[in-house]
Amino acid sequence: MDRPIRILHVLGGTGAGGAESRIMDLYREMDRTQIQFDFLVHSSAVKRAGDDPAKREAQFFDEEIERLGGHIYVLPKFKVYNYFAYRRAVKAFFAGHHEFQVVQGHMTSTASIYLPPAKKAGIPVTVAHSRNAGVEGGLKGIATRVLRRNLYRIADHCFACSRLAGIDVFGRAWVEAGHVKIIHNAIDAGKFTYRPEKRAAMREQLGIADKFVVGHVGRFNTQKNHPYLIDIFAEFVRMEKDAVLILLGDGPDRKRMEDKCGALGIRDKVLFAGNQRQPEDYYQAFDIFLLPSFHEGLPGVLVEAQAAGLPCLVSDTVTEEARATDLVKYLSIEQPARVWAEEIMARRCCERRNTYEELAGSGFDVKIQVEGYREFYLYGDDSKL
Repeated sequence: MDRPIRILHVLGGTGAGGAESRIMDLYREMDRTQIQFDFLVHSSAVKRAGDDPAKREAQFFDEEIERLGGHIYVLPKFKVYNYFAYRRAVKAFFAGHHEFQVVQGHMTSTASIYLPPAKKAGIPVTVAHSRNAGVEGGLKGIATRVLRRNLYRIADHCFACSRLAGIDVFGRAWVEAGHVKIIHNAIDAGKFTYRPEKRAAMREQLGIADKFVVGHVGRFNTQKNHPYLIDIFAEFVRMEKDAVLILLGDGPDRKRMEDKCGALGIRDKVLFAGNQRQPEDYYQAFDIFLLPSFHEGLPGVLVEAQAAGLPCLVSDTVTEEARATDLVKYLSIEQPARVWAEEIMARRCCERRNTYEELAGSGFDVKIQVEGYREFYLYGDDSKL
């Protein structure tokens, strides 16, 4: 082919979130002489169609996307009350952009608004891709449920990162009828493989060589349940004085969590590391990984932690499909935080191991998954996904 086909991914943004990270893992491995990715994102800085997208602040992956040859387009952020303005902006965008072979909507909350105009504009294939198994609270959550109600009838293809995520967005009947393609969130597994020399260097760099390190990676928002995670760590510190908690990520609740750590007297034992370009190095430094989320689709961070050979304690609201190894134990977040702390204590001496073959064998290595996406994007064949 003379030029690569272009695939448009619709997202909330290009920050260091789970869906964004998984798409970027795929993008890096894709043969970009055949297939190029573009991104349609949302920003409060843009109010209507025709506004200058440069008003939007650059996000985590912007520079890399542009370096790989992708384009970033911007829509106004959907806020329920701006439904009609949002719909006009969507229609205006697709009226001027017919170049995409596939529009893949990872932002399913408004996919029923933006996929029909894409189809009407002549784009051959539309995909609704469920990446989560829950919604925000309040009016926005109610609106999301309403807008998703007939999404399974609107999209040409329905994808989901797990069975639970598929049921949440498309309904149990559609999943059980086999109309939803379950595609696990794959990572660059080899990048996270446990390396003792990297672990030693990273722990030395962070000044935690002699500490027991509890790790977590996730956006600071309600879904990730950081208050409970910090309570768990506070209980664990009572059992193990030489403990450190490392939190990767950013988000609206970060300052509140910093204040909570101060109030509990453990602020000096908690490292808020922010978003990192090489999170795999931090996994090497961890001794255990915690994920007490209220809900998830299929958390890529849990796959990353297993790829790094870490014992993992995870809330029982997280799908079993994320368990690629025997390193994962599910616990209830309804239990006292001390119960989780005792489980951490029981894993004080777990020996790390190389889990790459287990991850690859379970379909979680993006280098294997990329071929399935290539067949789908070029030929419409999803049988290898």
